[in-house]
Amino acid sequence: MGYKKRILLLVLLDSLIVSTAIFIASWIVYPGTQNISIATMVITSIALLLFHHVFAFGYKLYHKVWAYASVGELIAIVKAITFTIIATGVVQFLVNDFSIYKRALIVTWLLHIILIGGSRFVWRIYRDRYMRDKEDRQRTLIVGAGAAGAMIARQLKNEQQNTELLPVAFADDDMAKHKMQLYDLPVAGSTKEIPSLVKDLEIDHIVIAIPSLTNGALTEMVAICNSTNVKVQMVPKIEDIVSGKISVSSLKNVDVEDVLGRDPVELDINSISEYVTGNTVMVTGAGGSIGSEICRQLMRFTPSKILLVGHGEFSIYSIDMELRQKYQQKDIEIVPVIADVQDRERIFEIVQQHNPRIIYHAAAHKHVPLMEYNPHEAVKNNIIGTRNVAEAADTYGIHTFVLVSTDKAVNPTNVMGATKRVAEMVVQNLAKKSKTKFVAVRFGNVLGSRGSVIPLFKKQIEQGGPVTVTHPDMTRYFMTIPEASRLVIQAGTLCQGGEIFVLDMGEPVKIVDLAKNLIKLSGYTEAEIPIQFSGIRPGEKMYEELLGEDEVHPGAVYEKIYVGKTVDVEFEQVVDLIESFPNQTKEGLKEQLMNIVYYDSQKKSEVVRS
Repeated sequence: MGYKKRILLLVLLDSLIVSTAIFIASWIVYPGTQNISIATMVITSIALLLFHHVFAFGYKLYHKVWAYASVGELIAIVKAITFTIIATGVVQFLVNDFSIYKRALIVTWLLHIILIGGSRFVWRIYRDRYMRDKEDRQRTLIVGAGAAGAMIARQLKNEQQNTELLPVAFADDDMAKHKMQLYDLPVAGSTKEIPSLVKDLEIDHIVIAIPSLTNGALTEMVAICNSTNVKVQMVPKIEDIVSGKISVSSLKNVDVEDVLGRDPVELDINSISEYVTGNTVMVTGAGGSIGSEICRQLMRFTPSKILLVGHGEFSIYSIDMELRQKYQQKDIEIVPVIADVQDRERIFEIVQQHNPRIIYHAAAHKHVPLMEYNPHEAVKNNIIGTRNVAEAADTYGIHTFVLVSTDKAVNPTNVMGATKRVAEMVVQNLAKKSKTKFVAVRFGNVLGSRGSVIPLFKKQIEQGGPVTVTHPDMTRYFMTIPEASRLVIQAGTLCQGGEIFVLDMGEPVKIVDLAKNLIKLSGYTEAEIPIQFSGIRPGEKMYEELLGEDEVHPGAVYEKIYVGKTVDVEFEQVVDLIESFPNQTKEGLKEQLMNIVYYDSQKKSEVVRS
């Protein structure tokens, strides 16, 4: 309906209500036996009609979208009608020999509120109860009848923006809530009954509204919901809700990180603060997945200065802008530095100029197949780059140097793992003679990093499949980027010098199961997005290793952090490699790397926990 026609209709409707309300009120209050001045009633009716339109326009009652009317609109109606009655009473007082039909005006006031308000809200009720239910909306089951679930239900029922979700019922494990109603929605059963509820209530969509769920409980909940083959979303985790308010727009799809992630480790805030707060810290590879997250975590501890060192200008620009925007209230000097760790002179210049207290060395080439094809680049970046930064730390007396390593350095079968193992040797050799505390931190794959399988799988799913997995039995250890970064920072505070810390990666995960989970979480079935096996790529292992059972001594130096010791190496072999590698062939360089790593065949199992 057009704007002018809509206003005309409302004016005519209100005129009809106002014109009859005063006579109905007079008949109720003063039955036919009572003498009422007809002239006074006519004047009163005219005044009532005029004042109503004046105050209705004043409070914009003709300009509101009544399909979304709420308490605010009801208050506007009450105000407009109240002032109308008061103004009419003044007129009646003047024309009726200074007397007022008080009871008639009070009843008129009540009738106006009922009839005017009812005429407006009936459209809202009709739209919510009948029209919207007939729209093509997804019948939604809300898991969790607590504060978050109630807020989601209220917003889905009252959301002024169009939403595809129609709340139908709750599922909650609190037996006291069963058979009860919340926002007119029944608590239909427990979470274990979700599959039967989905079937009985013809559910199209599930929202998990329990932000306090631990990762283990969330994994079980998602498994139950996924068994129904309907789309599953969740509210953000409680640590992600910074505004204190959950809204429909904040609902997110369940990610693999949510399912595989573990309960967060409580950090030793005091020890980290002693190292970081008020000091200069330096992160190489600061634009990468791990390096950038280390920067984010370090900013929480308010260093006086943070050096973002990296070779890629866009990645350094991105993390620089992110930190400046997020931490603009903190007095932290953020220094973006474009530099290649292979450039020894440049690295020494940076360390000398800024004199950081602690260096986190995350810059490295990490892609296994690519490094098989480019072993010389792996040596330059992973070994020589590490030596440059580590020796700069030694030369200028930096307090602590932390090397971010990998589980692929354990009994490596590929160039990438071998170069990272030799990088550990470089750091351990310096630890023997330097005042700087050198430490390496080893962990497995991180979910969501640019080199992991997750972005590849997501891209393949977006393109309609197939999802390619190398082998049905291939397994890997996984942890989230924030968890790995936090543990790296914590490990830096535990070092005495020369250790290799190993992070507890939990249970290994089959890559094919990861692919299946991601397909299901993306809302597809394996029939729609098939999985294809492409074969093991050059340098890949079927199973990654952390530590063998016979190498483990009970106890950890910190929650999920173990310390290991590696056998001594003949460092002259590493020096020979660095000096001779430019003249080596691919195969010759690979052989030399393996000779260094496995210089004693009886000592292949290099790391022991203590």
